Amino acid sequence: MFGGSYQLLPQRDSSSQKTPGLFVDSHSFSQPSYSKGLSFDYIPKISANDFTDASQGWLSWICNLIVIFLVYICTFITFPVTGWFVLKTAPNYQRIVVFRLGRVRPPKGPGIVLVLPLVDQWQRVDLRTRAFNIPPCQVTTRDGGMLLVGADIQFRIWNPVLSVVSVQDLNASTRMTAQNALTHSLAKKTVREIQTERVKLEEYLGMDINEMTHPWGLEVDRVELTFGSLLKGPEEAAPFAAPPPVPSAPGLDGLTGPLQQLAMHFLSHSGSSQPQQRDSLTITDELGTESRAAVAAPVSVEELLRGVQTHLSETLVQQVGACFQFEISTADGQQRQYYLDLSQGSGAAGPGALCREPDVTLSTSDCDLVDMFQGRLRPLAAYTSGRLRVLGDIKVAMKLEELIKQLKK
Repeated sequence: MFGGSYQLLPQRDSSSQKTPGLFVDSHSFSQPSYSKGLSFDYIPKISANDFTDASQGWLSWICNLIVIFLVYICTFITFPVTGWFVLKTAPNYQRIVVFRLGRVRPPKGPGIVLVLPLVDQWQRVDLRTRAFNIPPCQVTTRDGGMLLVGADIQFRIWNPVLSVVSVQDLNASTRMTAQNALTHSLAKKTVREIQTERVKLEEYLGMDINEMTHPWGLEVDRVELTFGSLLKGPEEAAPFAAPPPVPSAPGLDGLTGPLQQLAMHFLSHSGSSQPQQRDSLTITDELGTESRAAVAAPVSVEELLRGVQTHLSETLVQQVGACFQFEISTADGQQRQYYLDLSQGSGAAGPGALCREPDVTLSTSDCDLVDMFQGRLRPLAAYTSGRLRVLGDIKVAMKLEELIKQLKK
């Protein structure tokens, strides 16, 4: 009986004519129910909790009834003893998936569940939300950039039967699927889109993962991207009409990635505010120690704050639409907080902290803050030199330039 070798199961070949056996219904056998190639094709409505098995023949159905009836009788006769083995307890966050004589049954629980000996195989399924982390992996973007991107993913099981019968290792399969979806989705984006459209990318990535894991009875609740270092800056595509080259400024050499984009942004705005000169561009080094000929008398942060309050208006609020928190360090080592709310009404500014979470938090010294608002220090130069630290969206922080323009007038 056990001496024969294993033989391969016959493959499903639609071209060859097949005949049903005694244990299979001839009507259900002739139907094209093997289009998906899944392990639960014989139950076409399993995702809708319909466990009607139409492929079972009449002889197999009778044999199953006889075996199950005999097991029920033996269980009830020896119940004081078998009660320790056939009664299982399932809490509210668990379901028990039972295979009776090899065929899946509806999930059972919560509460006390009866599992028959010898004929039932069962497995617990946890319905609580779980999370896993995708370590930072190298992603090559559409514009030739290269950066490290990871993700934190939260998921839960919405169909316990599908999670058992459709995939062997649910956790490993979900991790592999999420990592592949992460690399393929971000490969279609540029470096700037990945860094500025984080929330939108998280939503799209969650939809892509859900589309692949939904047949497994799994649903992704939340995806949060984690960005690492920029390994390689984006490759600039050669335009049809190449603009004149911009000379390098002292202290700004070797900028790549988002810093290069910030530099182009500030240089373009500063060039539009200055009268244009023929075939020339003058860039000033704000990081040097040499004194300037035309420098206004320094003021304190409080005086600067009063000047900012006079320029607040509803028009400025519509242009900016964000709130900022300033962490200022003074010369004597003290730390002070100031806020600038340009998200509602006519705007507000003053000392202290905001009553809600700010969009951007900027950390710098009092002297550098005054120099930036008076135009003696460009924000980009302070950012690249480490004198200005930005916590939040850089794109939102760049909107402060509208206020700086009004203060220069």
